[in-house]
Amino acid sequence: MPEWGRLQHFKCLLTCRLTGAGSRCCAAAKSETMAEVKSAPTLKSYSPLKSSPSAQSSSRGGGKKFSPTSDYKQTLNRLKVDFERRYQNPRVAAESGLDDYDVLRTLGTGAFGVVRLIRKKKTEEYFAMKIVSKERIIRQKQQLQHMLNEKRILQSVEFPFLVNMESCYKDNSFIYLAMPFVSGGEMYSLLRKNKRFGEDQAKFYGAQVALAVEYLHHLGLIYRDLKPENILIDAKGYVKITDFGFCKLIRDRTWTLCGTPEYLAPEIIQNKGYGKSVDWWSFGVLLYEMIAGYSPFYTHSADQMLLFEKIVKGKVRFPSNFGTDIRSLIQNLVQVDLTKRFGNLKNGTNDIKQHAWFRGTNWVGLLNGEVTAPFIPKVAGPGDTSQFDTYEEPPELMVTSKCLYVKEFADF
Repeated sequence: MPEWGRLQHFKCLLTCRLTGAGSRCCAAAKSETMAEVKSAPTLKSYSPLKSSPSAQSSSRGGGKKFSPTSDYKQTLNRLKVDFERRYQNPRVAAESGLDDYDVLRTLGTGAFGVVRLIRKKKTEEYFAMKIVSKERIIRQKQQLQHMLNEKRILQSVEFPFLVNMESCYKDNSFIYLAMPFVSGGEMYSLLRKNKRFGEDQAKFYGAQVALAVEYLHHLGLIYRDLKPENILIDAKGYVKITDFGFCKLIRDRTWTLCGTPEYLAPEIIQNKGYGKSVDWWSFGVLLYEMIAGYSPFYTHSADQMLLFEKIVKGKVRFPSNFGTDIRSLIQNLVQVDLTKRFGNLKNGTNDIKQHAWFRGTNWVGLLNGEVTAPFIPKVAGPGDTSQFDTYEEPPELMVTSKCLYVKEFADF
């Protein structure tokens, strides 16, 4: 199919698969997201992650340390074995235990449900509880399988810069995912407030994101939705990637049309099969947006076709505040030619981690949380929600007397 034909085909599919509305304005309004394989509700303003010392100490793997003397590839191999063990033995949601928590306030709302701040009565630990309607999931094609998939991934991953699931529950009408609460807020909100980050701050965040993507890829997972909205800043100033709705295990390539328009790699737009290298394209776009305050292919036009045409051409223009090294790195990540894109070459992630821009980065120190962050969120305590928007509290959840979709949610 000619390039223009591919773009037109993509536009037709896109029209049917976008949820929400609006487009970015510099680092402001959030991008639309294609929802074909979204496996959890898109919840505004909040995505739960680990942050407080108490939450970290109680969470799986919270006390593990990375050794500067060990072979990191061997470390990744061990983490993969742990992941596969958990992934192949998924936990089934408990049908009791919700009374162990106090519900405090709403943190976010979305198409399928809400996220609420809760506190465990016995330990006084804070968690974020994602509450999702069974009925609404069933109404959306493919959402059930992808919700199950996300839950399975959340319970299986274990890495310093990723969220994982603390516990899960279900009742007659809803399913519940509990994750440790982080009080620092979204990177998106911080970027919007600051307009842009300096290179040192972007490097601090970027190094952690690179390590997280490297870990996911080593497990065989493709993430597919890397953007500031899906990254939180924890109480120490470190990043946590959240929202695994588009994440999936792949062997080689996949063809699913999904992602956020401004972060899509050309091969997705052209309706080609694609692999994990699309995440490295998105990583380059993320680095650019952190330092510029807007994405490299941003357009004022509401016509998504103009955006896609710019992405397919892959020409990036840099503002004057970009140094030589970061320009070089981004040009090698936001690279249309897959035979030249960093992360997809013979040296793998070493081309990225050993690039001049990351010179002097203490990778092991970052993994162990030993590097002082350039920005520390101002929070009063583990349950402080001041970094999040205030929502009108929705009506109390109405649980039906009859258990809905017993067969469909038997494995949840």
